Formats: sequence, structure tokens, C-alpha cells
Amino acid sequence: MEALLEAIRNNPNGVRFSDLAKLCDEKFGEPRRARGRHRVYRMPWPGDPRVNIQSRKGMAKPYQVRQVLKAIEKLEALRE
Repeated sequence: MEALLEAIRNNPNGVRFSDLAKLCDEKFGEPRRARGRHRVYRMPWPGDPRVNIQSRKGMAKPYQVRQVLKAIEKLEALRE
């Protein structure tokens, strides 16, 4: 999973939705809501934050990939 994370960090514009969903499932747990091409993940810190990811022709939207990467960084900082 770390190799996938590194690949996504190196190229956030060319990420398949299925790869991003696998990464999110691993890091954040099961999505709060999952319907077709849209998934919503709840973050464990206060304030009811969420990360949404969507598929556009099988690819993840680049701005959502960046949001996921920021959330992973914050999650790793909280665990340290």
C-alpha cells in the first residue's frame, strides 16, 4: 500500500479511481457512503470532516486526490 501511496504522491493528476478508493479504504476505513462513482469517508478528528472522492471516466479528480493526501498527512501526524 505504501508503494501505491508514493505513486499517487508523485503523480496526483493520473490516479485511477479504484486505486484511490483502495488507498482510502486502507487509511480511513469503510466509506460512510458509497454509491457508484462517489464515496464519502469520515475523518477521525473533531469537527465532522469528510473526504469525498468521485470517478470521472474511471479516473479520480485531481483536487480530490490532493485532499486525500492532505488528510493522510494529518492522520499520520495525529498518530505520532
